[in-house]
Amino acid sequence: MAAIAIVIVSHSKQLALGVQELAAQMVQGQVTIAVAAGIEDPENPLGTDPIQVYEAIASVFSDDGVLVLMDLGSALLSAEMAIEFLPEAQQEKVYLCEAPLVEGAIAAVVAAAAGRDIHQVMAEARGALLAKATQLGVVSSPLSVVSPITTNIESPTPEIRLIVSNRLGLHARPAAQFVATAARFQSQILVRNLTRNTELVRGDSINQVTTLGVRQGHELLITATGSDADEALAALQGLFANNFGEDNVALNSPPAFHHEVTPTTYGELSGIAASGGVAIAPVVHYQPTHVAITEYHVDDPDAEWQRVQTAIHTARQEIQAVFSQASLQIGDAEAAIFDAQLLFLEDPVLLSAAHQRILDNHINAEAAWQAVVDEVATSYRALEDSFLQERVDDVVDVGQRVLRLLAGNAAANLHLEEPAILVATDLTPSDTAGLDPTKVLGICTTSGSATSHSAIIARTLGIPAVLGVDAQVLHLADGTLMALDGESGRAWVEPGSDILDLLTAKQSAWQTAQQEARATAHQPAITRDGRQVSVFANIGSINDVQVAVASGAEGVGLLRTEFLYLNRTSAPTEEEQLLVYQAIAQVLDNRPLIIRTFDVGGDKPLPYIKVGFPEANPFLGWRGIRFCLDHPELFKTQLRAILRASVGHQIKIMLPMIATVTEVRAAKVILGEVQTELNQAGISFDAAMKVGIMVEVPSAVAIADQLAAEVDFFSIGTNDLSQYVMASDRTNPSVANLVDALHPAVLRMVQQTVQAAHTAGISVGLCGELAADTLATPILLGLGLDELSVNPPSIPGVKQAIARLSIVESAAIAASALQQDSAEHVRELISTSITPPA
Repeated sequence: MAAIAIVIVSHSKQLALGVQELAAQMVQGQVTIAVAAGIEDPENPLGTDPIQVYEAIASVFSDDGVLVLMDLGSALLSAEMAIEFLPEAQQEKVYLCEAPLVEGAIAAVVAAAAGRDIHQVMAEARGALLAKATQLGVVSSPLSVVSPITTNIESPTPEIRLIVSNRLGLHARPAAQFVATAARFQSQILVRNLTRNTELVRGDSINQVTTLGVRQGHELLITATGSDADEALAALQGLFANNFGEDNVALNSPPAFHHEVTPTTYGELSGIAASGGVAIAPVVHYQPTHVAITEYHVDDPDAEWQRVQTAIHTARQEIQAVFSQASLQIGDAEAAIFDAQLLFLEDPVLLSAAHQRILDNHINAEAAWQAVVDEVATSYRALEDSFLQERVDDVVDVGQRVLRLLAGNAAANLHLEEPAILVATDLTPSDTAGLDPTKVLGICTTSGSATSHSAIIARTLGIPAVLGVDAQVLHLADGTLMALDGESGRAWVEPGSDILDLLTAKQSAWQTAQQEARATAHQPAITRDGRQVSVFANIGSINDVQVAVASGAEGVGLLRTEFLYLNRTSAPTEEEQLLVYQAIAQVLDNRPLIIRTFDVGGDKPLPYIKVGFPEANPFLGWRGIRFCLDHPELFKTQLRAILRASVGHQIKIMLPMIATVTEVRAAKVILGEVQTELNQAGISFDAAMKVGIMVEVPSAVAIADQLAAEVDFFSIGTNDLSQYVMASDRTNPSVANLVDALHPAVLRMVQQTVQAAHTAGISVGLCGELAADTLATPILLGLGLDELSVNPPSIPGVKQAIARLSIVESAAIAASALQQDSAEHVRELISTSITPPA
């Protein structure tokens, strides 16, 4: 965590907690934020308490400084009084800031996370609302403008020349990685496309980088000027060397279908085949609300600029929510589309241009914002590269979102009562990601392309789509029957019986294939030579368990209980937890349920637990079992609930982040105390309930033989294990490519763990994302894992992959994989080693 701490003082506890949560999300918990809000009076809870403010400051005190933000009235008095309670040496390290509470907190945490000093952090907070700062006589700029850099002629600017090898060049996701990496350094990064002879542009501008039109084979010149220039260029060179983590194969490419072109029949529309499948349903028109803009003169440009910043902050929250939902529905790879949209909102060139328009022309926020967005969109459209031209959809998507917020309009939501085919001029990526495949059976638009982000999302969601049809489709009445074939790129209005018969047969064949896959998913996963492997589900809510069972899960290999603890102001009670665990066990109907005790702390802080110190690296900090053992009452409450829920069910306890034998023994002592208390109270529980641990820390692998003597089972968490083994933060785009669970170093850790477990006679499973990668299935089988636990939608595919393999074949592949020198070579080995089933 950043060393500078923030304290939020408000009359309303709910308001303060909301600001704290919003600010924390902006920096993923990198900055310590404490709250002092409300008073202990149920009748009148609004107010501030100097002692509470003092305790909040003391709990997060840092020699680097504490910034205190207040709402109004007595909050200022309480904060001033609280400082007097501090030792004199500490008082001078605490700064009261007149910045606005919400905007100031967000600006402050972002600056603190970036490593700014306390004075810079305070300046950023003040600059978050120019009108307020001006009224108080404070001069500040809300934009961080790069100062002109003078260089010594005898010291040439460091530069590198790189050839781009990505199949699609610097499209949205690689461009986002490039900008995020460039922004981490103090040096000014400039980049030029030598192949297209462009001007130098700023490397921390998502739009300027993208509009360079960088394609595969293009040569770039990248310069860096500043104290860390060499480090910056090395980090950027690393991204290119690893293809930005992408394979040079067609990822989710549009379907390529070969069919004879036949004359169109009555009511037939020809278009672009964008997403395969057949849909037959009534049409429903979708017309997203377009915000009409009127330009007018304003007397207070600072207030208008603040309106833009507020709208951008809210838009960022909305896009992050879309990203979270899209990650669940379409996976992290495709959801990364929205990462690029977030970078658009942080583009310093774009923000500076909008700010300058408002100040120079004294025009309203809406007009200024629309003008700069139009300029960016026009620059995309002017590119020769058709692939990059299509990125204008993302620019317009983000631009319209901010305009809607500036205009105060509610978000347009599509709620279909009955299944239908959606007809529209076009759909934005945000529109498409929010569609419900059970209600939207097909998509038919008059514009768009098979390589647009909307088309990619439609394919991932499994929604048939035909794009670019004649505009006459927009004049159809809602309820008109339509049929479309996303494979051939054709649609039919009020189709005749012959067309319906053909498409129905095609649809039926596809549905039969899907049903067979689902039926297979409910059968045991048995290899060709007779070895059965358990396939369980990883879940994080009650809703997930229903999807898991429907997908063929044989049990739950990982119940993440953090959802019970996060996003609330107090810990869940024993009864609350008991009801949830019982409900999940009931749905499982006597299938195994492995409950992992709460894995919070560090990178997942709880707002109601005061942490008296900042953590420079939360992934190596106070989390998992360490947190549980330091909060025995919270831990005991959860253990009591789990034990009580165990009656009549197959429930097991799993301890997270185990690094030492001492931790396991300490946890078992607490578990024994809880069991004794329940016995004395006459409360039933499963006395033979098994206890296991997560193996996700390298030390646990090294002493796996000792740990195996203490527990009943292991579950390997390859997500964390990979980053610890490779010493690479999986959230850092500069090194995330190193965090690959198929690296031989990680695979050898898995092998060592399995061998120690089996020698001790206990079972071992794997619940990291690697388990869902069917490319890895032969290696995992060959290493001898007893159980794979995956996200529910992956269960059918994993079971089918197991059924196609033999243990003998898999063991040979695994043995060879352990001898490779990179994850890339492991993948090549797998792709060339698997023999088709007889």
